[in-house]
Amino acid sequence: MKVVLQKVNYAKCFVDGKITGEINKGYLLLVGFTNGDNLDKIKKCCKKIVNLRIFEDENDKMNFDLKKVNGSILSISQFTLYANTNEGNRPSFTDALNPVEAKVLYQEFNNELRSYDVKVEEGIFGAHMQLDFLNDGPCTILYEF
Repeated sequence: MKVVLQKVNYAKCFVDGKITGEINKGYLLLVGFTNGDNLDKIKKCCKKIVNLRIFEDENDKMNFDLKKVNGSILSISQFTLYANTNEGNRPSFTDALNPVEAKVLYQEFNNELRSYDVKVEEGIFGAHMQLDFLNDGPCTILYEF
C-alpha cells in the first residue's frame, strides 16, 4: 500500500464537472494498493495518518495533528502510484492490485479513517477525476507499507 499525503488548505475532486468530495484544511490522500495489502496494513497506516503532527502550533512548529486543527481528509484512489517505469516509456501497472480487490480495500481504508471520528470525503473509485487543491507548505509525505 502506498499513500501520498499532502497537507492542504483546501481540496476538491471533480468527476464529469461535479464535485464528489471537498474539504478545507486537512489532508489530500492519494491511495494505491498492491498484492499482499490487507486490513492490518490499512489499520497501521490510518493510525499513522490521523496521528501525524504536521500542523503548526502557536510557535510555528509542526506539532498538531489533524484532529487538533479540526481538519478533514479527501481520499482519492490512485492505482498509478504502482507505475513501473524501469523499462520503455510507457509505465506498467502490473504491480497495482486488480480493481475489484482494490475497491474493497479502498472502502476499508476510508472506513478505518472514519473510525477515528475524522471527516473523510472521497473521489469515485475508477473514475477519471480532476483535483483542485492548495498544498500548504508545501508538505508532502509518502507512506509505504
